[in-house]
Amino acid sequence: MISVVINTYNAERHLEAVLQSVSGFDEVVVCDMESTDSTLDIARRHGCRIVTFPRGEHRIVEPARQFAIEHASHPWVLLVDADELVSPALCEALYAHSNREDAAAGLFIPRKNYFMGRFMHCHYPDYLLRFFKRDAVTWPPYVHAVPQIAGNTERLPAARKELAFEHLANDSVSDILRKTDSYTDYELLKKQGKHYGPLAYVWRPFFRWFKAYILKGGCRDGLPGFIKACLEGYYQLIMLSKMAEQRT
Repeated sequence: MISVVINTYNAERHLEAVLQSVSGFDEVVVCDMESTDSTLDIARRHGCRIVTFPRGEHRIVEPARQFAIEHASHPWVLLVDADELVSPALCEALYAHSNREDAAAGLFIPRKNYFMGRFMHCHYPDYLLRFFKRDAVTWPPYVHAVPQIAGNTERLPAARKELAFEHLANDSVSDILRKTDSYTDYELLKKQGKHYGPLAYVWRPFFRWFKAYILKGGCRDGLPGFIKACLEGYYQLIMLSKMAEQRT
């Protein structure tokens, strides 16, 4: 049996569609961080089990991940963001995996991302470790953390796009700039004690742009692909600049 866990904070925009997409699972747990919009009303309407994680000083969701997982009732957990859709094909694949005698303890799932209304080749497959045995996972409380799994992991094939999460966010440039400022603050906590020389301010942003635009195929996405690759490089520059600022 599988529990779906969804962390929320003012997630009314996409939550209705997300909950409809996971209605075929055995349980849906919504772990809410004190929303002030209609998030909880939507969750109640869909019969979700609701638990609350105090928002406090947290500006990111990761501190609430482990808390949410521990409130799942079933041995397998699918963690879904409040702006991600789960396809019927993915649901079927996850049940098939959980029923295997040799099932890996964790499963990476690809995700389809969009920017300026276009599918971004440069962000596919964007693998996320989101399906796992409940008792085998530990989720670190920092931004962009990868959960730690006690056991082996596998990946769903990227070629089967019908198995990928559908990411509804389609962030605007303003959204990305705002998240860059917030996320890089938390990145600094992970990188305490690290030092980068002057050349890093050139090669790290450039390589992130080159990786997104050339190596991962952002060049196939027209002007949105070029802009998104530049924003990837910008993220690195901001992070490095904040590290330098801390040392002054």
